[in-house]
Amino acid sequence: MDVSINKLPTVSMSGHALHLNGSPEILLCASLFYFRIPKAHWGERMQQLKSIGYRSIDVYFPWNHHELTEGCWDFEGEKDAAFFLKLAAEAGLWVVARPGPYICSEWDGGGLPGYLLADTTLKLRDNDPTYLKAVERWFDRILPILAPFQADRGGTIIGVQLENELDFYGCQDPAGYIGSLRDMARGHGITVPLLACAGQGGLWEASGFADDVVVTCNFYPNDLDAHFEEKVLHYREQLEARGMPLLVTETNRSHFLLRRLLSAGTKLLGPYLQVSGTDFGFTNATNNWGSPLAFLTSDYDFGGMISPEGHLREEAYEGRMLARLLAAYGPSLGGAKAQGRRGVLEAGDGLDPEGLIGPFSLRLAEGGELLFLANAGSSEADVAVRLEDTALHGKTRLAAAGGSAILPYEVPLAHWQLPGRLAFSTAELYWAQHGGNTTVLSFHAEGESHILLELPETAVVRVPEAAVTREGSITVLVFPPPGEDTLHGEVGFDDGRTLKLLLSGRRSALDMESLDERCEPILRQHSATRSGPKETNHDAAAAENVAGGQPQAWTRSMISGTEAPAHTERISSDRALVLEEAGIYRGYAWYGAAVELPPGRAVKGWLLRKGSDVVSLYADGRYLGTSVPGGSSRYLEETDPASVAAAQRMAARVEIWGHTNFHDPRLPALRLLSLKGIAGIATIWGRYDLSGNWAIRLKNEASPATAGSGDRPIVDFGGWLSDEELQLHEFRRSFKAAADANSWTLHFQGFEAYARVLVNGREAGEIRSIDPYVDISAFVTPGGETELTLRLERFQGAPVGQVFLYEGTEAADWSLAGAGEQELARQASELRSQGASTSAWEQLPLTLDSGTVAWLFGEIGLSAEGRGYRVHVQGNGLKLTVLLNDRIVGRLWLPGGEERPVMTGGSPDSFYLPGPWMAEKGCCLSVMLEAVDSGAPGQLDAFTFLPV
Repeated sequence: MDVSINKLPTVSMSGHALHLNGSPEILLCASLFYFRIPKAHWGERMQQLKSIGYRSIDVYFPWNHHELTEGCWDFEGEKDAAFFLKLAAEAGLWVVARPGPYICSEWDGGGLPGYLLADTTLKLRDNDPTYLKAVERWFDRILPILAPFQADRGGTIIGVQLENELDFYGCQDPAGYIGSLRDMARGHGITVPLLACAGQGGLWEASGFADDVVVTCNFYPNDLDAHFEEKVLHYREQLEARGMPLLVTETNRSHFLLRRLLSAGTKLLGPYLQVSGTDFGFTNATNNWGSPLAFLTSDYDFGGMISPEGHLREEAYEGRMLARLLAAYGPSLGGAKAQGRRGVLEAGDGLDPEGLIGPFSLRLAEGGELLFLANAGSSEADVAVRLEDTALHGKTRLAAAGGSAILPYEVPLAHWQLPGRLAFSTAELYWAQHGGNTTVLSFHAEGESHILLELPETAVVRVPEAAVTREGSITVLVFPPPGEDTLHGEVGFDDGRTLKLLLSGRRSALDMESLDERCEPILRQHSATRSGPKETNHDAAAAENVAGGQPQAWTRSMISGTEAPAHTERISSDRALVLEEAGIYRGYAWYGAAVELPPGRAVKGWLLRKGSDVVSLYADGRYLGTSVPGGSSRYLEETDPASVAAAQRMAARVEIWGHTNFHDPRLPALRLLSLKGIAGIATIWGRYDLSGNWAIRLKNEASPATAGSGDRPIVDFGGWLSDEELQLHEFRRSFKAAADANSWTLHFQGFEAYARVLVNGREAGEIRSIDPYVDISAFVTPGGETELTLRLERFQGAPVGQVFLYEGTEAADWSLAGAGEQELARQASELRSQGASTSAWEQLPLTLDSGTVAWLFGEIGLSAEGRGYRVHVQGNGLKLTVLLNDRIVGRLWLPGGEERPVMTGGSPDSFYLPGPWMAEKGCCLSVMLEAVDSGAPGQLDAFTFLPV
C-alpha cells in the first residue's frame, strides 16, 4: 500500500535537467546508511542534513545485512528498512535507493551473501541464470519494500540504482545483466528512473546502455586537479547526446569539488559518506586500499560533514552555503546549461596560472550566467575575469588550494521579482531571502568588492558603506573588504519594494544562521568540542571521568586460543574446509588437525595454505604466530626444534575480518569470489634452495622436439643477461622427492615478475609477486624424480629472488567450529556470570603473553547527556573485539608486529558506544583480547572515554 504521507512530485529527466514535478532541480545528495547508524538516530541525522540544506540522500540496502544465511530474512529492529524510508518521506528528503545486488560500500562482500561464494556453479555480477535466480530472491524481498515509497506513490524515492560500478568488474554481458535487473525492478512495480553508475568512466561497461536505464557517473579525483572540469564536461556531452542529464552519484566530500562539478552542468551532486557511521558486528570489509591488502576499520569515517557520533563538522557549513546558493537561483539554475570555459582569469605576477581554474560558465534558464572561478594553486590570488575582449570590473580574492567563487553575470533581478539586472559582482551571491516587500541578497568576499546593477531610473540607491558611481546605465558599488563586519546597502523602488544588499567576509557568511528584524546577521557560536576536523583531541578536559562513567577496575577471564566457545557445533572432515563451505560466513573459526611425522624427521617449520583473513597457528598448544596471508600461503619457521614432538596436534584460530568489497585480481583474498579460512597445514621437515643449476631455453631456440636440452646453458634461476626489454625464458631442473613425504610446495621469495609452473610437463600453477607459492603435491610421486619447468616473463632487471622447495607432511583428521556475534556474546555473558571463580581483578595497564586470549569485563555508566562515548584505546600487539552488552561495536588491531595490515576507513584505535543502546540494555562492556604479535607480549595501557 502507499504510505500515508502527502503526495510529493514525480520525476523526469532530459539531456540537461532533472525535473521534480516539472521543475528543474539541482540536488545535494548525502549518503546516509541506516545499517551504520543506530535506529534511534536515523531521524536526527535526517534533520541535521535538512538543516544544512541537503535535500536528498542516497542509501544502500546490503543484501547480506538482511539475509546472512540462505533463506533467513531479517527486516526488524535495527534492520527495519521500511521505517527508514518512512522517516525520509516524513522529513521530505528525496531518496536515491541502491539495493544492489552488489553495493561495494566498504561493506562485507559488497553486500553479497557469503553462501553465494561457496556455489561454484554461478558467475557473480553477470548475466548468469544461477546468479540471477539468487538475485531474484533478494529483489523479491527488498523491492516490495521500496515500491510504496516512490515519489509517484506518496514517498520520496526518485531513483533506484541497479548494481554498482560494474565497469570495475569485467562483466561479460553488461547489457544482458543490467537488462535482467531492470526487468526484475519493473516487474516489482518500480516506476521511477532506474540508474546504473560508472566507477571509472566506462558508461557501456557499467550499463550495457540497456534501455530504460539512466547512466550516472562516480568521480573521485584529486580535488585540486586543475583539469578536472574538462573530464566532467566530456561525460556531460556524452550523456546529453543520449538524452540523460549528468548525475554524479558519488564523489569526494569537499564542497570546493562539488562547486566544480556544478560548473560542468551536474544536476545531482552526490558526495559519498557525508554522514559517517560504524560497521557494527562482523560487517567490516577488506579491500585494496593498502599494499594492496587493507582491513577496513569499524569506524567508518572519511571526514564527512557529520561524524559517526552525530557532530557537525566545519564542512557542514560549506554545505549550507552551497545549498543557500542553489536555492538563491532556484529553477533557473536547475535548468542551466554548461557552456564550458568562457574567457580567462588574470592575476598578478608571481602566481602559477596552472593553479587558476576557469572561468567556467552556466547559462541560467531565465537569463544571465554564473561564472565559476577556483584556485588549486598554493598561493592566494586576486583574479580578474576577462570575457573575450571585455575585462570585467574589479577582482575576486581566492584562497589558496581550494578557494572558489560563483559570480553572477548579466542576471535579471526578475529572478527575485524585482526590476533591473545584476550586471556583475566580484562577490559571491550566496543567499536570497524574501519577506513582505523586502528582498535581501547576501554576498560574501574577502577583498574589495564590485557589485554592478542596472536599475530603473526611479530607483533610489543608499549605500553609505560603498563608493557609488554611474557608468552609463550601470550603477557601480565598490565595497571595502568587509573583514569581520557586515556591510549594508539598499535600493528602493517606486512601487514600495526594497532590495537590501549585505556583504560579509567568508567566515561570517559560513557562520550566518539568520537575520534579525534589522537585517543584522545572527552568527552561530563555535563549539569548543568536536565540530572541527575528523581527528579528535582527547585531552584531560575532554576525557574527564563523568559520574558513573568509565570503569575504575576490570575483571579478566583467560580462555583457550585454540578452542571454540562452548555450545558451538564442531564439524569433522578429511580435509580443511573453507569456511563458507561449512556455512560460516562471519566471525571466528577454530580448526583442529593432526600431523604424524615420519621417523627421524625434524621439524623446520609449517606451511599455512591459502589463509584468510587472520590466522593464529598453534602446535600442541604452543603459539607459532599470527599471519595475514591475503589468501596466499605463508611459511612459519620453527625457532625451537627441541620442543616439537613426532606427533602434533595443530590448531588454527581464524578471523574473517571481512569479504572484500572490491574485486582486485592481484591478490587471492581480493577477488570477489575469494573464500575464507585455510586450505591446509603442512609440517615442513625439508627446506631446499633450488635457486641454482637451471637449464635455460631462450624464446628463439628450437623446440625440445628438435634440439637436445644437454646443450643449454646452466644458470641460476633468472640469471641470463639479455638485451630484450621483455624477456621470455624457460628454466628447467629436477629434484628427487622424499619417499616419506606427501607435501611439496615451491616458494619464490623476492619474486617480482610472472611465471607459469609445470611439473613433469603438466601445468601446476602461476607465480606472481604478491602470491609467490604454488602447491605441486598433486604432481609429485613420492620417491620419484620430479622435473620442474618455469616459464618466466619479466621486464629487464626485474628481480626473481630465490626458489625454495618445502617438503613435509600434510595435516589430516580435521575438525572445524565457528562462532559469530551471538556465540561470542554468549561466551562473554557466561564467563561474566561466573564471576570471581574464573576472573581476576585488573588495573590497566594489562599484559598478555603472545598467543594468549582473554575476555576483559567492565561496567560503564551513561554519559552526562546520555549520548554515549567515543572510546580511544592505547596499547600494542593486541587485537580487540568489543561488545556492548550483546552487540559488537568495534574491532581494533593495535600497532605492533610485522603482520598487522593497513587499517583504513576511519579511526584505527577507537570505537563508539551508542547512547541509545546503553540506555536500552545497560552498560556491560566485554572486550576479547588477542595477543597477536609473536615477537612481543600484548599490552593494553588505557581506555579513554570521551562523552559524546
